[in-house]
Amino acid sequence: MRFLIAITGASGSLYAQRLLDNLDPAQHEVHVIFSAYASAVLAEELPEGLKLRPGVELHSTRSMNLPFASGSNPPDAMVIIPCSMGTMGRIAHGLSSDALLRCADVMLKERRKLILVPRETPLSLIHLRNFELLLLAGATLLPANPSFYSRPQSVEAVVDTVVSRVLDHMEVSHRLVSRWQEEPE
Repeated sequence: MRFLIAITGASGSLYAQRLLDNLDPAQHEVHVIFSAYASAVLAEELPEGLKLRPGVELHSTRSMNLPFASGSNPPDAMVIIPCSMGTMGRIAHGLSSDALLRCADVMLKERRKLILVPRETPLSLIHLRNFELLLLAGATLLPANPSFYSRPQSVEAVVDTVVSRVLDHMEVSHRLVSRWQEEPE
């Protein structure tokens, strides 16, 4: 499968890192794109930088010359993790001013899988209206709300409770967390 992973300037860089850690470029075509502010947040939250596995292709938001900016070549799924409220609002209102936003617009218009992982609290009415617009347009909203029934023992294990749900919606098999009422390995 072909995946586009977009990272925005919302807090939660570890969600993106753990997702990328669990996507094997030998099994899937994996592409990454950053919003304009993502690098600043990544530098703050991941001082050693985002680690991309060999074979992952990095794209610039400044050029529309990437494969997924056209409806004739969409990926199988696009995940925006973490997704800032600003990015979410721009997508909800059809603003395609850079390659990341254009790719999200393509996913919606082509009825492809667009998964947004917002990481914001509290939410305003504007945020909720943008959620509604995106849901009506066909996006999947998967807020970064970790679960604790698996009794995670580290920050990464807490993050993995969200990443596992993202992988489920991408239809990528994994063994990150035990399923509900499943015995842990």
